Amino acid sequence: MRIGLDIMGSDHGPAVPVRGAVLAAKELPDSVRLVLIGDPGIIGEALAAEGADPADFDIVPSRNDITMDDNPTKALQAKPESSISVGFGMLKAGQLDAFASPGNTGAMLVGSIFSVKPIPGVLRPCITSVVPKENGSFGVLLDVGANADCKPDVLQQFGLLGAMLARHVFHIEDPAVALLNIGHEEKKGNLHTQAAYQLMKEAEGYRFIGNVEGRDLFNDKADVIVCDGFTGNIVLKAVEAFHDLLKRRGVHEPFFDRFDYENYGGTLVLGVNGNVVIGHGISNDVTIKNMLLFSREVVESRLNERIREALS
Repeated sequence: MRIGLDIMGSDHGPAVPVRGAVLAAKELPDSVRLVLIGDPGIIGEALAAEGADPADFDIVPSRNDITMDDNPTKALQAKPESSISVGFGMLKAGQLDAFASPGNTGAMLVGSIFSVKPIPGVLRPCITSVVPKENGSFGVLLDVGANADCKPDVLQQFGLLGAMLARHVFHIEDPAVALLNIGHEEKKGNLHTQAAYQLMKEAEGYRFIGNVEGRDLFNDKADVIVCDGFTGNIVLKAVEAFHDLLKRRGVHEPFFDRFDYENYGGTLVLGVNGNVVIGHGISNDVTIKNMLLFSREVVESRLNERIREALS
């Protein structure tokens, strides 16, 4: 197994992703090879600073890398030798089993859709997030930012994609799928959510339990919660902000510690012909490590093959 890591996209500079890769290499089996994509000289210096042997990694050069300020679509076209462009090229060519980056999120989404492309039958690829539950478990929220506007049939398919992610990657045997809405009643919501409810109620391939409200995000009513990317992104950012607020005010509660994105590392782009994991630009070395460990779990789950089979 070969997992590629974008070294040049981090807000903290290349040293942090390299440290994360060194940490991950200590926990990954010998069958997993980490491929570091970036400036070879900088990567070599960072590995030396960590006392790591460069021979334990594959180093693939990049240059003219994409920054957080670059326009995603234009940057991928204008910077074909950037770390993100090189990573997607390798993923598309089958030289990587997964590609992870803490870099420009827009560029990672554009690369996912236009380079490795959606799995046939997938209406819209989406981004997922893990949601901690009060009972100690966790669930899946999707979409959290890829699709601001979603038609009912897209939301219906998100239910299937989310259920497969929960089942095969997070090992939730029979995930309960719900639609995020402003009330539990069937006729609640706007025209899109009302129509999506009817489609999800009739859908095969997952267990739909109806609507849930925002107050149900952290209880055990649903394992998979479906929404459009506009709503999901606001939910995700609000939860992260609440966690940061409590941390700044010195409030320590073990349950809220589970909201820290460092624990999960990255989020999966679901529904494309390749395993793509996006991390926060501000990810520290532990977060990068967890992103790489998560990437391995996704590869081993054969999730994309299962989605392809389900939609064929």
